[in-house]
Amino acid sequence: MDTTKTLRSEPKAKSYLKLNKLDLALLMLIAVAGVWLYHSSSVGVHYTWRWEEALTLIFTPQSDGSLPYFFQGVIATLRLSLWGILFAIPVGVLVGISRHSSIYVLRSTANIYILLIRNIPPLVFVFIFYFFISNQLIPNLGLDDILRNSPENAHYWQRLLFGPKPLWENLLSGVLCISILSSAYIAEIVRSGLASIPKGQWEAADALGLSTWVKYRFIIAPQVLATITPALAGQAISLVKDTSIVSLISIQEMTFVGTEVANSSGLIFEIWLIVGAVYLMFCAVLSALFRKLEYRTLKHQKAR
Repeated sequence: MDTTKTLRSEPKAKSYLKLNKLDLALLMLIAVAGVWLYHSSSVGVHYTWRWEEALTLIFTPQSDGSLPYFFQGVIATLRLSLWGILFAIPVGVLVGISRHSSIYVLRSTANIYILLIRNIPPLVFVFIFYFFISNQLIPNLGLDDILRNSPENAHYWQRLLFGPKPLWENLLSGVLCISILSSAYIAEIVRSGLASIPKGQWEAADALGLSTWVKYRFIIAPQVLATITPALAGQAISLVKDTSIVSLISIQEMTFVGTEVANSSGLIFEIWLIVGAVYLMFCAVLSALFRKLEYRTLKHQKAR
């Protein structure tokens, strides 16, 4: 390995994380646009901003001393996003590998799965899944006693990871909805990553007599990961934003809670701007994590 070449490539990789002049100009433009919108809404629309009331409302604990209602919705959104990503990525990877497989049954099944999910509007899919599939799926899997008939007492970690027991059924339905929707797109991302691997890499792995697991784990997967990380980051961010769809089936996540708080208080603009800011923060953190993963992957490839 050429050490000099590796050291010279380091600054270029690090500069990827820095803001250039165009980024700064865009940020300044966004800031100016935000100030202009704020001023226009105050002068032209004659809207009186009541930020103090809005912040007091979302930070006020409930009468029983529990967390404020808005923050319960924020935590529910985090749960949906976390479990949705944990389910969607493995399912998407398996479907993507099947889509790339030479076995006709696996490939055709994956094609049908992707075709159905990607060509049904998300809103329609959520209603179909919740009202038809979910009502039949839970009893058939024998989950009635756990999700519907179990006592309300739960351990601390159960409440933290899954929320209150009476809402476990809603959480499962929401997680399955958004993870199934995202897994079809992740599958296509994985398939395109596998298709980008040169044929010689597959032939070399087979010539060495490597098992399927070893071939994918040490030869194919690192190269695919470097290729699909940006697209995978975009899909993960889309999954976080798609959690707002499940508010239509009465899952009390942030959009559902924001709707109730805004309608009951009359602080429409303030509450929805706060909701948008929280979604922006979640997506920015997730984007930074994937950017770091991409940087580490590119650094590892250049070191090789």
